[in-house]
Amino acid sequence: MIEPQAVLAPLSRAAVVLVVTVHEGDEAAARTRDLCGDLSGLVRSVGFRDLEAQLSCVVGFGVDAWSRIFDTPQPARLHRLPHIRGERHEAPSTPGDLVFHIRAGRPDLCFELATQILTRLNGAAVAVDETQGFRFFDFRDLLGFVDGTENPTGDASAKAALIGADDPDFAGGSYLVVQKYLHDLDAWNKLPVEAQNRVIGRDKLSNVEMPDDVTPSSAHRILTTIRDDEGNEIKIMRDNMPFGSPAAGEFGTYFIGYAASPTVIEQMLRNMFIGDPTGNYDRILDFSRAVTGSLFFVPSLTMLDTLGD
Repeated sequence: MIEPQAVLAPLSRAAVVLVVTVHEGDEAAARTRDLCGDLSGLVRSVGFRDLEAQLSCVVGFGVDAWSRIFDTPQPARLHRLPHIRGERHEAPSTPGDLVFHIRAGRPDLCFELATQILTRLNGAAVAVDETQGFRFFDFRDLLGFVDGTENPTGDASAKAALIGADDPDFAGGSYLVVQKYLHDLDAWNKLPVEAQNRVIGRDKLSNVEMPDDVTPSSAHRILTTIRDDEGNEIKIMRDNMPFGSPAAGEFGTYFIGYAASPTVIEQMLRNMFIGDPTGNYDRILDFSRAVTGSLFFVPSLTMLDTLGD
């Protein structure tokens, strides 16, 4: 029985995302493998302090790290996230060997687990990004819109996020794309709410989709809806989190997207940044700037324990 990692864990009140790069050499690789083998136990030890807070941690691996850490074939679709450049905006591709997506109902549990992970990796890896996210009111982003509305539920969530029988060697795994976006809230808040609705494709207050016949083709909702050749929508699982520092004037959204194939998310990004058709880009990018971007493979928990051994 293949057991996935906590990819499908429910949306949480708090999260920490750590992106790290692993040093060269056998010792750094060995210590990383050791952590993989012990990660489940580490999560249980920290999370036992408050079981109702549902602490979880998903770990994923970048393409540059896989062959250095593990002596097994890498997933066929694992690669660097492409750098996407549109006429006005671009989505960067930034370094990342491992990602740890930590979630809980309490920020202190996330903080403690992140501390324990980095302590174990001290001398073997270095964190290149740490983002502490929080749930903002009724699951809204800092632009004021509800985020994650289109997440599938039940069996459809597993179909969207987990690899199935089409790639049996990596069944139960997932592909994870993370991006950090910084918002220009001063400019955004100067827009009338009706104009904001047209940028997103939803009513800000009610969260109801605007009718297609009055929704601009550049709306975020339109450009991030991907369909197969038969017209069926291909879903992903989003677990975006707001983050920021009012004192530093930093306000953002950390995009966290799980999918059975990374091509779905990459097509969303091409639509957003290049446009569909070309030039018809996502107008949310006039107010939200992508500053990081990485792609990871998330092995099943069954495979992770084996890799750790």
